[in-house]
Amino acid sequence: MIGGAQGSGVDSSANAFAYAVASAGYNVFGKREYFSNIKGRHSYFTVVASEGPVRSVTDEVHVLTSFDAETVFRHAFDVMKGGALIYDRYLEGERLKNQSMLEPEEMARIEKQLGEMGVADNLKDVVKAVNESGVKVFPVPYMDLLKRVGDLIGEQQLSALTRMVNTLAVAVSFRLVGGELENLEKGLSYAFRAKRAIVRNNMVAAQVAYDYFDEHFQGESIGIALKPIPNGTRRILVNGTTIVGLGKIVAGCRLQTYYPITPAADESFYLEDKMEFGITADGELDYPELAETRVLSERGNIVVVQTEDELAAIDMAIGGALAGVRASTATSGPGFSLMPEGLDWASINEVPVVITIYSRGGPSTGLPTRHEQSDLLFSIFAGHGEAPRIVLASGDMEEAFYDTVKAFNYAERYQMPVIHLLDKSIANSTQSIPVPDPARAVIDRGLYVDGDMTGKEYKRFEITESGVSPRVPIGTKGVTFWNTGDEHDELGHISEDPYTRTAMMEKRMRKLELAAKEIPPEEKVSVYGDQSADVWIVSWGSTKGPILDALELLREEGFDRKLAFLQVRLLWPFPAELVREILGGARKIIDVEQNYMGQLGMLMKMTAGIEPTNQIVKFNGRPFTMTEVRDAIKTVLRTDVKRLVTNRGS
Repeated sequence: MIGGAQGSGVDSSANAFAYAVASAGYNVFGKREYFSNIKGRHSYFTVVASEGPVRSVTDEVHVLTSFDAETVFRHAFDVMKGGALIYDRYLEGERLKNQSMLEPEEMARIEKQLGEMGVADNLKDVVKAVNESGVKVFPVPYMDLLKRVGDLIGEQQLSALTRMVNTLAVAVSFRLVGGELENLEKGLSYAFRAKRAIVRNNMVAAQVAYDYFDEHFQGESIGIALKPIPNGTRRILVNGTTIVGLGKIVAGCRLQTYYPITPAADESFYLEDKMEFGITADGELDYPELAETRVLSERGNIVVVQTEDELAAIDMAIGGALAGVRASTATSGPGFSLMPEGLDWASINEVPVVITIYSRGGPSTGLPTRHEQSDLLFSIFAGHGEAPRIVLASGDMEEAFYDTVKAFNYAERYQMPVIHLLDKSIANSTQSIPVPDPARAVIDRGLYVDGDMTGKEYKRFEITESGVSPRVPIGTKGVTFWNTGDEHDELGHISEDPYTRTAMMEKRMRKLELAAKEIPPEEKVSVYGDQSADVWIVSWGSTKGPILDALELLREEGFDRKLAFLQVRLLWPFPAELVREILGGARKIIDVEQNYMGQLGMLMKMTAGIEPTNQIVKFNGRPFTMTEVRDAIKTVLRTDVKRLVTNRGS
C-alpha cells in the first residue's frame, strides 16, 4: 500500500510499482482509493502481486509506503507482523492533531485507538509501537535524497524535485522486496509514457534510493523476493475504463457521447485520446481478424463528443444509431438518472444504443469517488411504462472487454437499448490480464440492411414472428419511415388504436423473449466450485474477484465445507429457469452484494421464486476485500446470521 496527499503522485507511483512487478512476470491487482476533492485529501493505492491468479485486494498489508504523516497515522497498524513500514524520517515530530486534512471522525477513532494502546499521538511513538508489534521500520530522509538527485541531474530548485519523492518511495519499496532496477525502469516508463526526460531523471532518483537502501538497510528483508519468473502469456495492465474503451473500439463503436462524471468520464477521455486508430491503412487492414469493422468504417475513427448534459448525451447517441453507426454513451448513477426518457424513446423506436454505467455510491451525489452496486434495479426498471432492454454486468477486466462487444451485438440483434453495468470498483482498479483475443470479438449487426431500397416496400416496425424487423439507417435512398415517441403503426405513424397498441407492445416484448431464448447459458451465468455443494454464494459484478479469492483462501486453510459460487452476468432478462436449475439442490444460499437491500436477491426472488437464506452486504463506499469475504462466509456458516453487514475500509 502506498499513500499520500491527493495530487502528490500516489496514482502514478502505484502504477509504476504495479507495472514493475508485472514486468517481472507476476500477476497484479491494484485498487485506488481517493476523496472527491481535487488535491490535498488522503489517497492510497493497494497493489497485490501473485504468481497465480489475483482478482482483489486483501486487508493484510505487507509493505506500507508513505509520503506523509497522515498515511502513517491511518494505516500503520494495518501492516501485518513481519511486514514493513517505509516513512519520511523528517516527519517523526508530526502530531495527529496537526493532520488538517484528516476527517474529524477518523481522527477521533485513531486517537481512541492510540489511547487504548497507551501510545502518544505523535508519529515517532506510533512508529515505535508498530515496530514493537513485529513490523520492520525503514526511515528514509527524502529531502536529503532529493538534494542528492538534484546534484546529479543539475537541478537545484527543490520545488522541481519534490515530485520525485514518490519515485524514491517506490524504489525503496521495490528494493525491499528484491525487485530489479531493470523492471523498475519499465514501471517508470509505463507511468511516465512518452516523457523520456522525466523517466531518465526518475531513474537517477531510483538509483539514489537503491544506493541508500543498500548502505543503511543492507540485509534487511521481510521474506519476500520478487525475482523474475517466466510467464509465457502475453498480458496487458489495464483499468476498467480503459479495457471497456478498447472493447468499444474493437466492437466497431464509432460514436461515443458523454457528460463528465466520476468515474465514467475516464472511459471517454481514453477514447478521445484514441479517436484515430489502426484498423485500416492505405486500404489494407492492419488487423485482418477485425475485417468486420470495414462495414462500420473505412477509416478507423471514432467520434467522441462532450455534450452539454446527460439528456443530450443519450439523445445524440440515439441519433448516431439511427444513422447506422454503432453508438454509445458512458455515465454514472446521477447521470443515468437523467437518461430514462431518452432510453424509453430508444425502446419504442427500437434503436440499438449502448449505455455503459459505472455505478458509484448514492443516493444523489452520494459518494462520488467510492464504490457501490446500488443501481441494479434502477438500470432494469428506470423509465416510463414497460420497455424492453437488456442489462448485463461484468465481473472483471477480461469480462468487461468481451461483454462490451456483446453489448453492441445484443443491441443490434434485438434492436433495443443495452445497459452494460459495471461499477466504481472495476473502473478504478488495475489488473494484469491476458491480451484480449480479437477473434472472439466477432461483430453481429442483426437484420441491418444497407443500400438502395428504391422500389422496395419497407415497414420499419413490421410485425414479425420474432419481433425483430429489418433495420435501415435514416437517409437510405428509396425509404421513408417515421420515428416518434408516441405509439405507432408499422410505418411509424402515430396511432392510438387499441389493436395496434396491443400488437406493437407484444412485438417489442417478443424481442426480449427471443433474447432470453437465444443468449447461451455461459453468457448468462458463470459457475465456480463444486456444483454438488449444498452451500452456494450468489452475486454479480465486481464482487466476483474477492469471492473467488476468498474461496481460494478457504481451500488453502483446509476449510471442510463444499462451497460453490454462482455469478449472474445477464441481469435482464433474468435467467430465472437456469438459476432455478443450478440452485435447486442448495440448502443455503448466501447473497453477497455491495448495496443495502441485496438487490440481486430481491430480483432472484421476484423472477425465479428463490430467496437467499443469508445475506452479506457492504455499503460504506469501500469494496470488499478477499479476507473480508472469507471472514464473513465463515461467520455466516458458523452462526447462521441472516444479514451480515461488513464495514472494513478507511
